[in-house]
Amino acid sequence: MTTLTRRILLSGTLAATLGSMIIPGAEDEAAAEERLGLRFHRWAADTWRSLAAMTDEHTGLTADNIDGDLDPASRSGYTSPTNIGGYLWSTVVADRLGLIGGRERATRIDRTLRTLSRLVHHRPSGMFYNWYDERTGEVLTSWPGSGDRVHPFLSSVDNGWLAAALMVVAGAERDHRADAERLLRRMNFAAYYNPTPRPDLATGLLRGGFWDGEPPPDQPFVVGDYLGTGTPVNYTANHYDTTVSETRIASYIGIARRQFPASHYFGTWRTFPAGCDWDWQEQEPVGRTRRYLGIDVFEGAYRYRGSRVVPGWGGSMFEALMPDLFVPEARWAPRSWGVNHPLTVRAHRLHGLTEAGYGYWGFSPASEPGGGYREYGVEAVGLNPDGYYSDAEKTPVDLGYGACRLPGPAPEFGDGVITPHAAFLALRYEPAEAYRNLIKVADELGCYGAGGFYDAVAVRSGTLARRYLSLDQAMIMGSLGNRLADDVIRRSFCGRDVTAMIKPLIGMETFGAGLD
Repeated sequence: MTTLTRRILLSGTLAATLGSMIIPGAEDEAAAEERLGLRFHRWAADTWRSLAAMTDEHTGLTADNIDGDLDPASRSGYTSPTNIGGYLWSTVVADRLGLIGGRERATRIDRTLRTLSRLVHHRPSGMFYNWYDERTGEVLTSWPGSGDRVHPFLSSVDNGWLAAALMVVAGAERDHRADAERLLRRMNFAAYYNPTPRPDLATGLLRGGFWDGEPPPDQPFVVGDYLGTGTPVNYTANHYDTTVSETRIASYIGIARRQFPASHYFGTWRTFPAGCDWDWQEQEPVGRTRRYLGIDVFEGAYRYRGSRVVPGWGGSMFEALMPDLFVPEARWAPRSWGVNHPLTVRAHRLHGLTEAGYGYWGFSPASEPGGGYREYGVEAVGLNPDGYYSDAEKTPVDLGYGACRLPGPAPEFGDGVITPHAAFLALRYEPAEAYRNLIKVADELGCYGAGGFYDAVAVRSGTLARRYLSLDQAMIMGSLGNRLADDVIRRSFCGRDVTAMIKPLIGMETFGAGLD
């Protein structure tokens, strides 16, 4: 057994996981543990290879995507705050797993932080624009390839993921703490916080983002100045108003840093209300209303195959579980996330294996096999009536809405699209099942290359999305870092302020989720 494998196997979390994965009597337990540990380590090493290949050697900025052969010439030509953040936390993981040495880790993080410090950004809020050229760090004003105009935009959720990565760096890397915190101090998420989004809501919500210049001609917008700078910006007309969403990372950060009130957490929808006025949503919710911090919250849930699940907008895995890479939601909130996260994973597994009969599972936004990008999910546990579908054919599911809307025809699912990063997010909650699923996706479907798991695969046609997206690869690295290195992402993110503010906040709630 190698020294690295021995160090990985000494992790109590992983040891317990491996025990549940080993088939009794199949082989010697020590040999099985080593085999499993080596497989995990290989996946981490190959995934890191793709992230390193996507990253510009001079700026330290990571391209959005790269082709499956990892040719640097196939980099996308653009990056985002999320892409940059994912590379930063992945570098921390790569160091902790022994994939790179301390000198390389320091050089890589230093290069990226230095570039971030000089990037053009919105000075009143400290927020970064959504698209930069990864080779130069310049804000994009035209799209690579097509030349279409880009209206520089500042997204609340994308800046949330960059801020999360900076908090990981500050917590994990003593030598870079001051530089990371310097960038964090200027980022004020109150720039997105609308304190009066609806007459019936006694707290505020986050806008999707804003343009500090001219918005695209087809985009509705609202002029505002939440920071009171005297220089208004053009906000998106929408708010982020659902709870099971990747956007809650920005909520956690803004609350932890006391940039807006904790009551905001209870302003988002668990489901939309019941009743025929709301029968446009995916299905009729069940639940009751409870009150937290002066806010009435309808603790609604959707029924799915013997369970009640609080749905995301599209029913995808990353909506539910990406923030959980950073915040130990199930442990801090056992009556809400501690119930819902395992049931979300269960829903994905049952949909893939039983309802749709794909033989594989795990559905999340990713590259389309054959080209493009699309959202994938389990439609029945998504609020969106138009669905994040699980197959290439976009087979609809219509369960009806009580007496208000009759069910549609029974679905006949087609070419299901599996997204490996979704199964990695599920490792914490169904470790043995997720591991076996990933083995099958790699070995039976051939969804694996030099940079780790390809981004997606259509199971019946065998069509592969032979490319790597930095966000999806970073979710894999975050999952493996937590699994193999004693929750390194969570421990680094959850400093004193996060623990003091977020733990009691989410811990007071009881979701309507559970088994029937």
